[in-house]
Amino acid sequence: MKTETSIQGLSASLNPARSTRKIIGFVPTMGNLHEGHLNLVREARQLCDVVVVSIFVNPIQFGPNEDFDNYPRTLEHDSNLLAEVGCDIVFAPSVEQMYGKHPRLTNISVGEITNDLCGLQRPGHFDGVAVVVAKLFNIVQPNYAFFGQKDYQQLAVIKQLVRDLNMPIEVIGVPITRAEDGLALSSRNGYLSVENRQIAPMIYKSLKIAEQHLHEGQSLSETLTQIRADLSRTGFEVDYVEARTPMLQKVDQFNQDVVLFVAAKLGKTRLIDNLQVKYTST
Repeated sequence: MKTETSIQGLSASLNPARSTRKIIGFVPTMGNLHEGHLNLVREARQLCDVVVVSIFVNPIQFGPNEDFDNYPRTLEHDSNLLAEVGCDIVFAPSVEQMYGKHPRLTNISVGEITNDLCGLQRPGHFDGVAVVVAKLFNIVQPNYAFFGQKDYQQLAVIKQLVRDLNMPIEVIGVPITRAEDGLALSSRNGYLSVENRQIAPMIYKSLKIAEQHLHEGQSLSETLTQIRADLSRTGFEVDYVEARTPMLQKVDQFNQDVVLFVAAKLGKTRLIDNLQVKYTST
């Protein structure tokens, strides 16, 4: 497995694959990898001849009160994990390599779907994601790119970006990887106290109960209210509990497939999760 830190070095490493028309798969990450990231690489390995994983903590997607400076940088450990699951090239650029020495004057804003859910709580976050992903797509030029469905809104933003800008890339969403107790794997889980780690799976449990209640005929509004109440009672500070269509349009009745979204703080750690609920007419 190679590690490249410059755009030129990565391009040189990928030239043989491009010249022989090999299929390139790409997994963008910010490092501090867990099993969810590794599952993305495994999916890429099945479909692609060459797998590239980027490790880059992107400063422009962090808000002023967020944890950019404290975000874990664990490149050596991450590289060892990636070698075990079949990654071919790690791209680990510096901030200067990605953004240069001059001010960035170009922004990318994906409207509507970024003004909702986590976009309300984290203004500018998805613009920062869109910029860095567009840059990475231009640098790597993959055939396929793999993203986890835990960050469902981010996945929708990337799909919209690729569609709107006619990027010749297929974006693949990979199902959420969960711990045995149901907690969605996330780098932020490491911030949870021992006590809060025991409480955190309640998010997924509440979503699964909601799914059952919807199929039993409970209204969507009642179901969302119940999720919020259950989480608040358990010790969460709820940011939002919402339902959307799979394309992130607002919905007020369970008469089609819906996605249930939760964002909530436990202590100082903000957790997100979602569950896709299939509608079956009776």
